[in-house]
Amino acid sequence: MGDVMRDMSRRRALQAAALTTAAVGLGSSAADAGTGSRTGTAAGARPFRIDTHHHAVPAEMRKWAVEQGLLPPVGGPRWGQWSLSETLDTMDRNQIAMGVASAPVPSIAFRDRAVAVSGARIINEDLANLVRDHPARFGFFACLPLLHIDVALKEAAYALDVLEADGVMLMTNDGTRYLGDKAFDPLFEELDRRRAVIFTHPFSLPGGHVGVPGMEDWIADFMLDTTRAAFNLVASGTMDRYRRISVILSHAGGFLPYIGGRVEHAGRTGRGPSPAAFRRAVRRFYYDTAAPPSPYATPTLLAAAGAGQLLYGTDWAQTTADDVRHTTRGLERDPALNGRMRQAIYRGNALRLMPTLARRVRA
Repeated sequence: MGDVMRDMSRRRALQAAALTTAAVGLGSSAADAGTGSRTGTAAGARPFRIDTHHHAVPAEMRKWAVEQGLLPPVGGPRWGQWSLSETLDTMDRNQIAMGVASAPVPSIAFRDRAVAVSGARIINEDLANLVRDHPARFGFFACLPLLHIDVALKEAAYALDVLEADGVMLMTNDGTRYLGDKAFDPLFEELDRRRAVIFTHPFSLPGGHVGVPGMEDWIADFMLDTTRAAFNLVASGTMDRYRRISVILSHAGGFLPYIGGRVEHAGRTGRGPSPAAFRRAVRRFYYDTAAPPSPYATPTLLAAAGAGQLLYGTDWAQTTADDVRHTTRGLERDPALNGRMRQAIYRGNALRLMPTLARRVRA
């Protein structure tokens, strides 16, 4: 475990159904924001946005992370210094009604089976407690350890049935294999049976990749990691075999929507998934707005998937409060978006995707 932890420190580890329009309506303050009359920082404005890319490290989780060597006892990366008061303040300043919390612990941290069993349970119960204490402000995606499928299956059942998680979080790879690998079929079969929402989160590329001087891995490698995972889910047939799952791709899908022509070329020449399978998947995936999209990626995302597949996301608390404000203002000012699109991205799509949130989110 010591080698793993040293490696992870180098790599910056942990970086109701059929709702009607009226049911997900944003109200007057949200409608104003959708037309661009607000920038997400209006004092006293009613929160309405739902942040689907939102990380949290409550006390018990942090204690576990320190014990495992993932975090130092004092200081450490920004996400490891998470606090509830700062989180709620940032949410209020940006009119975020709810954050769907997740804890993207790198798969290799769960290499030891006992650590996987205890760690996933601690993380999920701590996030569930956060939701219990603040039901109108938080939801959560349950952490599942990919390296031990039987543990992941047991934890999925516990988290979804007992803790009432809003979905599950899967890292894009387990250190050597991506999510479309046959080894993960039993997990996808169960998640498909449950019609589960799956939030995917990247990490550094597997296999000891060569770094680029001056470029930290989260800038481009995380994006490629998401792209690889999404491509693998399509090429392996996972997306077509399991049609009842909903998959959220972090960071606007990495590079996936922007290399569509290249992927379709590969399919036409027999070196990739069929163009039809790729198009189906691109229009079925969900994409969060956590750096990118605005203003560079939005037009491509809208053309490839449509506004109905986009979800507001900030990457808090890896990002700063200023970053959250910048992201939100970027969406407000993005010329590719109109008020109806913003309304869907900020709130409506998330409530349609996860009706469990609608029962708790602040009106």
